[in-house]
Amino acid sequence: MTQLEVPKAPLSPNSARSVQMKEKAAQIRKSFQRPKFWVLGFGWCLAGCAGAANVIAFKSWHLYASHVTGSTSAMAFRLEGYHKGEWGSESLKEACFLVFAFLIGAYACGLLIDKNQVHFLGKAFYGLALVLNSTCLVLGAFLPGRLLPVCFVAAACGLQNAMCTSHFGAIIRTTHLTGTVTDIGSTLGRISMIYLRKGCRRSCLDDVERAEVGVDGRKLGVLFGLWSFYFAGGLIGIYMENIIPGPPERALLLPATFTGGLGLFYMACRQILKDYIKKLEKDRFESDLEEAHKVLANMGNRLHAMEHSETSVAEMDAEMGHMIEALHEVEADFENLCRQHSQILDRTESGTSRFSSKV
Repeated sequence: MTQLEVPKAPLSPNSARSVQMKEKAAQIRKSFQRPKFWVLGFGWCLAGCAGAANVIAFKSWHLYASHVTGSTSAMAFRLEGYHKGEWGSESLKEACFLVFAFLIGAYACGLLIDKNQVHFLGKAFYGLALVLNSTCLVLGAFLPGRLLPVCFVAAACGLQNAMCTSHFGAIIRTTHLTGTVTDIGSTLGRISMIYLRKGCRRSCLDDVERAEVGVDGRKLGVLFGLWSFYFAGGLIGIYMENIIPGPPERALLLPATFTGGLGLFYMACRQILKDYIKKLEKDRFESDLEEAHKVLANMGNRLHAMEHSETSVAEMDAEMGHMIEALHEVEADFENLCRQHSQILDRTESGTSRFSSKV
């Protein structure tokens, strides 16, 4: 890319303040990007599976598999009952085992996936994690008794919940909705307060406030999608429990089939998916780089032809904001490509060192 020689001119206090606000707005927009469509679909579908599994577990054994908060509270209740002579060892055992099973599932996910962000191009075993999740659900559908099968469902929920803990600045929980609904409420409150301060008129918002509203709006889309899919999954689980012949827990085969099929597909097509995602990210980087070059060229032409009129200053101000956003997009794409390249180098070096040690 050719460098443009742009004459430097001292900025007025208002212009300097405007540039600072636009830079801050660009940083706010960079703090959260809407997840890519396959990541978003991945998380939403897993939320639907968790909603179905949780409803089926309660219908089958009258125990919620993913409610660690409720199980922990039940432990406290049972211990309090012990001091009153109302010792319910069976209920206490159920609560303890459910919490422990959820923990074991999350632990297994930590062994298989060593990143706390969804990243399909690394060394994480997403396919194996999904197949293990499916296996736990199948065992829950066929094992006899009450506590053992629901513990396998709880382990599946823990494994799945740890699979998508964080992505692009938004906390993602696919097996329970307390945090999701909390984030929806607090985000709506922030947006409402910004508009109330400005008399409910978007035209009065400055660049930073528009950036904050845009970021919170994108977060709401992700979070509300999680809630909706979890709810829809629960409804599907209820109806499938009435349709599938046999005991109600056989309905767990529906989410098990989905997660297992997705895991096997990922393992079979992992290299194809990696190549496709790399191509998409490279194309995006080239597109953003070309856009940044066009904006810089336009800025140089405007600076050469600018007259000190109010209209020209306003146009320059808008162009400056566009330029800053374009450069931040290029920066984010470049960091992503560099991270992928470093992972490839790490794998190459580790393979070389193992070969050298064998020699």
